[in-house]
Amino acid sequence: MTLSPQVVLPILMLVGSNVFMTIAWYGHLRFPSAPLWVAVMASWLIALVEYWLAVPANRIGYGAYTAAELKTIQEVISLAVFAGFSVVVLGEKLTLNHAVGFGLILVGAFFIFRGPLR
Repeated sequence: MTLSPQVVLPILMLVGSNVFMTIAWYGHLRFPSAPLWVAVMASWLIALVEYWLAVPANRIGYGAYTAAELKTIQEVISLAVFAGFSVVVLGEKLTLNHAVGFGLILVGAFFIFRGPLR
């Protein structure tokens, strides 16, 4: 597989998409005193940007990747972005349990990309 725009661009767009998704879904936790309706509306507006990146990323990438591969890429990126966000923005600690869980997901990703089992 060559590093064509159809291969690279979807990954970059999914990284951006997941940054916005994580902020939309979890950013409001930094503002617990904000009214829920404000959190929902702000999250919805941020998620709109996420959709403007995710949908084209999947359109562009489909063909270079299968739908299962695109979803796997999205999930791995999502976990990586979320892990960083939870540590940097929310001040949470990652534990060995998190590392094991994320590692198992990476094992699953390996099997999605390795091709058919024989």
